[in-house]
Amino acid sequence: MTLESDEVESMQEDEKQVTIQFVAENGESMFQPFEVPRNISPQKLQLVLKALFTDESEKNRPYLFFVNDTEIKESLSATTECMIIDYEKTLQITYQPQAVFRVRGVTRCTSSLSGHGEPVISSLFSPDGQFLASGSGDKTVRFWDLTTETPLHECKGHTNWVLAIAWSPDCHNLASGDKSGNIICWDPVSGKQKGKTMTGHKQWVTTISWEPLHLAPGGVCRRLASASKDGDVRIWDVALGQCIRNLTSHTACVTSVRWGGTGLVY
Repeated sequence: MTLESDEVESMQEDEKQVTIQFVAENGESMFQPFEVPRNISPQKLQLVLKALFTDESEKNRPYLFFVNDTEIKESLSATTECMIIDYEKTLQITYQPQAVFRVRGVTRCTSSLSGHGEPVISSLFSPDGQFLASGSGDKTVRFWDLTTETPLHECKGHTNWVLAIAWSPDCHNLASGDKSGNIICWDPVSGKQKGKTMTGHKQWVTTISWEPLHLAPGGVCRRLASASKDGDVRIWDVALGQCIRNLTSHTACVTSVRWGGTGLVY
């Protein structure tokens, strides 16, 4: 009986009216005080405020409501439960407009670079932002001049789809891996292959990551890490065209690899 009586008293308390007045962030009171239920929710406060505004832009803007710098999240009664409130006086509720971000949809393409005979699978800007490289299902790698928006070089050497590409940090090399598991290093200036094709992966190459420039001996980028569907991560010396480490602890496909700044490969 005591529990039921407490619940009844709580319901009656919530149904009681309280006089409130909306106050802007700058302390300005634009509207007259009026009565609302103590258990009014922020959604209903939003509707009341919307009805009071005359400007359409202010009506359509979402607002947050505060009592003594405490946000009203569930209801007014829940927010003021632990506060000392004199309900004989007008309770001021501060309303604060929320930021509204309107993103315009892309309605047109500003530029397009044509040349590949099959879908482009991978593309990557050079670290200096001057060039773009792309790998395609047509088994080629292309270098593009972004200033003239024209192709610089068409690089042929892969025997299957080019799935992954990666610029060296010094912009002097581009490595590309294909579906056959082969990796080729390209000279972006001449468009020619540098060294021999690096073979070793039993399935397709999923990702490539170069050694950071500050770790490269003499400031020359020549080592990279590659991951594959075969579960291996291999470390290559592109100058020698050889695999110098084969990390085989993974038991499934490795989809991402990163060469960290402290020398660890993740």
